[in-house]
Amino acid sequence: MKKKTKVKKYRRIDYMGLVYIAPWLLGFLLLQLYPFLSSLFYSFTDYQFFNEPSFVGLKNYIKLFTTDPEFYNSLKVTIVYTLYTVPGKLMMALFIAVLLNKNIKRIGLIRTIYYLPSLFGGSVAVAILWKLLFMDDGAINNILLTLHLPKVQWLGNSSTALMTICLLEIWQFGSSMVMFLAALKQVPASLYEAASLDGAGKVKSFFHITLPQISPIIFFNIIMQTITALQNFTSSFVVTGGGPNKGTYVLGMKLYTDAFTYFKMGYASATSWVIFGLILVVTLLLFRFSSGKVYYEDGGDF
Repeated sequence: MKKKTKVKKYRRIDYMGLVYIAPWLLGFLLLQLYPFLSSLFYSFTDYQFFNEPSFVGLKNYIKLFTTDPEFYNSLKVTIVYTLYTVPGKLMMALFIAVLLNKNIKRIGLIRTIYYLPSLFGGSVAVAILWKLLFMDDGAINNILLTLHLPKVQWLGNSSTALMTICLLEIWQFGSSMVMFLAALKQVPASLYEAASLDGAGKVKSFFHITLPQISPIIFFNIIMQTITALQNFTSSFVVTGGGPNKGTYVLGMKLYTDAFTYFKMGYASATSWVIFGLILVVTLLLFRFSSGKVYYEDGGDF
């Protein structure tokens, strides 16, 4: 009798566990897995949003790679945007993390102030504010005029417009900075003491001790920031609208335009899967080239 009671008790615990995770499970199934699989199905259809989808096979993908002139421009803009923002953000985050890795008065408040842009940076409101700052008669050009410098068409030129939205992304370095700061705190002080006894200066210690010790966090940040950059949409849409001359027309902007301006939901779904494939390939390449370059205390590797 006691054994039967125990079995029933364990079954109740398993059942209650499912009840506890039900909100997350339903959210995952309905808001993530279902849209994910649906977009894959729609990418093989001619779906005009208001009409029933009709199966067309690989037609959307073939059109995307062969006859759509906007695709390769968007791909180029997205790659350039990623190459600017990821190194820029990580170098800025590491630089500030090193500066803030000090035990000085009110250092906690200073760290919080530096982290704040990451809390608000992805919002539409901050993107609008960024646009106002860099307009022809915005605050940045007014400062330049005060310094007797010529005005710059930040949003009116393709190259400067792309750099402007890149700066918005780089400005949001707080989350990477916090992770770098946590990693710096874990570097054993004994390593620096031994290097100092051997005559190594701060610069040499940084490159031969600090960077190898925090390389797992550097690699993690590279992966996460690359994925974020390849999916960029908000800054391009709000600040520049994809212009001028499609100079900031990233893949996320193209996807949105095809889906909600031209209502080509099937074609837009194909674009989304191209973005997914691009992210997957870049991530796998990063893992491949990181072999032997990322230091782990247990000597392990991916």
